[in-house]
Amino acid sequence: MEIDKKNSKQIIVSCETLETRVAFLNKGRLEEYEIERNNENSLTSGSIYLGRIVNLEPSLQAAFVDIGAEKNAFLHYWDMLPASYDMVDRIDKKEAPEKPRPKKTPGISDKIRELLGNKPPRLQEIEKTKRKRQKITVKDIPKLFPAGSELLVQVTKGPIGTKGARVTTNITLPGRYLVLLPYSDHLGLSSKIEDKKERERLRKILTTLDIPEDMGTICRTAGEGRKSIYFKRDMEMLLAYWHQVETQMQNPKAPAIVYQEPTLVERTVRDFLTDEIDEIIVDNEETYKELQTLLSKFIGRKMSNKVQLHKKARPIFDLYGIKNQITDIFKREAHLPSGGHICVDETEALIAIDVNTGKGRARKEQPETILETNMEAAEEVARQLRLRNIGGLVVIDFIDMRATKDRDTLYKHMRRLVKSDSAKTKILPLSRLGLMEMTRQREHESLQNTVYAPCPYCGGKGKVKSVMTMSVEIQRSLLELLKRQSNKKDLAVRIIMHPSVLTRLKNEDASILMELEKKHGKNLSFRADENIHHETFRLVDPETGVDY
Repeated sequence: MEIDKKNSKQIIVSCETLETRVAFLNKGRLEEYEIERNNENSLTSGSIYLGRIVNLEPSLQAAFVDIGAEKNAFLHYWDMLPASYDMVDRIDKKEAPEKPRPKKTPGISDKIRELLGNKPPRLQEIEKTKRKRQKITVKDIPKLFPAGSELLVQVTKGPIGTKGARVTTNITLPGRYLVLLPYSDHLGLSSKIEDKKERERLRKILTTLDIPEDMGTICRTAGEGRKSIYFKRDMEMLLAYWHQVETQMQNPKAPAIVYQEPTLVERTVRDFLTDEIDEIIVDNEETYKELQTLLSKFIGRKMSNKVQLHKKARPIFDLYGIKNQITDIFKREAHLPSGGHICVDETEALIAIDVNTGKGRARKEQPETILETNMEAAEEVARQLRLRNIGGLVVIDFIDMRATKDRDTLYKHMRRLVKSDSAKTKILPLSRLGLMEMTRQREHESLQNTVYAPCPYCGGKGKVKSVMTMSVEIQRSLLELLKRQSNKKDLAVRIIMHPSVLTRLKNEDASILMELEKKHGKNLSFRADENIHHETFRLVDPETGVDY
């Protein structure tokens, strides 16, 4: 059956030597965009390290852990205690079948059990401590984990700006349908699965899985409607991954990586591919074969048949209209269908987003128009946060609405929009000033900081001094020099500056400089230099070229 390109959902994969890019299109519109640089540090969120505590900071209630990175990782005391997995419901043991998990033929699970029971004494001590964590408090951490202690940690947030990675001791291994909890015996379901019958069916499947003792699992949203065989395969894969971690830990030498988070292509299969995807187009034959293998193994042949190899000479992102949409991501303004627009400003402290009516100002006094613009803005804000991969504290200045009903409608709409976001978000209702505050989880650098470096010209400010400002500064410095060298009769001064500043001096400020030269009786000359910084100028001796 031929796919309607204009109304389809597609995943476009572009593979290059230094960079892999994945774009999710919904009816041709870019909804998700991720890039992975092959030459960058492997400190990605989800990777597991054997680290060593360098020092403890009681005032911060945190430890700094050496994991082999340029900067030590930050480990809060709370992240050294058992933590409930966000966005899940724990399966009540009273509701779950009381019958024991059935014994099956020896497999990978049994091998893991055997390994867990026959670890070196040092590793047994680490795990013994982890199993007892639920009985300890934050006050006990400094005694249990003094400086020099080695422990297993997982990166929850990669290095951002000047900060090092953030880590936790609550290890989780996510798969396609399940999340393995190596140090917890909890069984849980994603709260996004709302159907009661489906939840009950999944509960039964989870309780029959062959999971090693003292381990637990959580069913992800992607598991909804899937047969038990898919969960069995996923569990076997996750246990195999954990087996690799255990093997690395048998001869530990901190700091060392013991588990590397999968590549972008593998994560795409794990996190984004659903039955709603109509086709996957990839421009690299090796990746094409890898995708088919992964899909056949974890999802089924029906999905693997949706993978297409792009063979045309025209770049894949150009052909599907993605290139121009990516360019728009880095613009400050994003336009809305009604004629309005939003302005996105990234700062060190927060993300500020302003909503403007734009071309729709003629009707801005109409409440229904304001609500319509705000609803469109909410959709675009949710999209831009995903595309730009920005997070932390986000403050949105919506157009003021007087009706409480409209404010509640907008708040509920925004909550629905971020529900499908893979990053955890929390939203507060609109304040009296019309501001909506929200937080969005940040796992790594924003797209802008990944693609761009600070401008070497303006130092990242995005602004340079105006030509009038430079003219004022030149006159100020020149006047100071002429006064200081007033006794020198044959003084000559050459002023070197950027061409744009010289244009200002020759035109608007020519009379001022002539008067200055006449008053002090000195010889002044002006030269332009295209290579000089816009905000820089030099006062030199014309004969020697030496600065005054």
